[in-house]
Amino acid sequence: MLPEPISSFSLHKLPALHFGAGSFSLLPQLVVGFGNRPMVVTGGRSFEDSGRLSQLLDALLQVSSGYRHIRIDGEPSPEMIDDAVTAGKQDGIDMVVAIGGGSVIDAGKAVSAMLFQEHPVERYIEGRPDFLSHDGRKAPFFAVPTTSGTGSEATNNAVISRVGPDGFKRSLRHPAFVPDVAVVDPELVCTAPGSLTAASGMDAFTQLLEAYVSPFATPFTDMLADQGIRYFGRSFLSACSNGRTDVAVRADVAYAAYLSGIVLCNAGLGIVHGFASSVGGAFEIPHGVLCATLLAEATRENIRQLRLSGSGSRALSKYAAVGRVLAKRPDVSDVDACDMLVETLEYWQQELDMPLLGHYGIGREHIEHLSLVTRSKSNPVELQPESLKNILLARL
Repeated sequence: MLPEPISSFSLHKLPALHFGAGSFSLLPQLVVGFGNRPMVVTGGRSFEDSGRLSQLLDALLQVSSGYRHIRIDGEPSPEMIDDAVTAGKQDGIDMVVAIGGGSVIDAGKAVSAMLFQEHPVERYIEGRPDFLSHDGRKAPFFAVPTTSGTGSEATNNAVISRVGPDGFKRSLRHPAFVPDVAVVDPELVCTAPGSLTAASGMDAFTQLLEAYVSPFATPFTDMLADQGIRYFGRSFLSACSNGRTDVAVRADVAYAAYLSGIVLCNAGLGIVHGFASSVGGAFEIPHGVLCATLLAEATRENIRQLRLSGSGSRALSKYAAVGRVLAKRPDVSDVDACDMLVETLEYWQQELDMPLLGHYGIGREHIEHLSLVTRSKSNPVELQPESLKNILLARL
């Protein structure tokens, strides 16, 4: 596929990246000069049980005047962020270090963004009542992922949610919120179980694919998405099974996830992440699982509608390019390669035993409403509510 002429585009800043096995050991010295009293944000107990947390906290005492440690359980809510910000202000916190999965990093990013603000975080969340534009002031922020999924270590937004009938899942966003430093150590991911690796990995792949076919993609994001897809395809299934403790395998997927954060930040995301906002705000379903269970059907519907419209040749060529990479069939036509892509995604879905939407309480009675409130301006083709219903119904 010949490259298109390069038109104007802009690029969000990138974090200072430290990537590779053992890079976590650099963290205590990396924070020097950014502040004097860090808040350390972690998730469940696995990182703590590994002994790495206590080692880090001891090392931080040598380079700072103290720290505050908080745990984030689940996806961050406005109340969770407000409580952490209040505690941080009381303690004189002047930088934030988040070590964990995407929810932990999003929480740390939001705390960093709110330490210098007076209003509750909900006032700054996109689409919420009485929305205020954030002025970009924040505390220095360090992101250390322990899963390979959201790419939050490279993005300018933090996803905040309140789940329920009137729930939401929306972003706190500003160009300044890109982490100052990202430490991506594949050794930290080696203990993640297969189910978590599968769900978080499918989030990363969904981001790579959706950004690649986005109408806002650029030659720069295409280059990164293409490379991320290649590294991901090489090692993803192995990372979910017998390669879970292989650092080289984990490095491939961790690198793909990092790239997925860059491309989503700069090119946008498609309809699967549109569902993540509508369905994820109404039902308790893990974000990665939602991506994994909807991606094949959403891709099938996108391809179908692009073919019907007759105006989607560029996006179809990109879907075909991904299909060839994943199937390792460089010689097939665009039509066959697009079909192979959907078949590969279906195979992953079945091989990883991804649950149906009904497992999380979503029924036929919810489909009409969900199809009417789901939006995605970065999808490669505009999908009508009927198409959205078809995607959801296929995964009930």
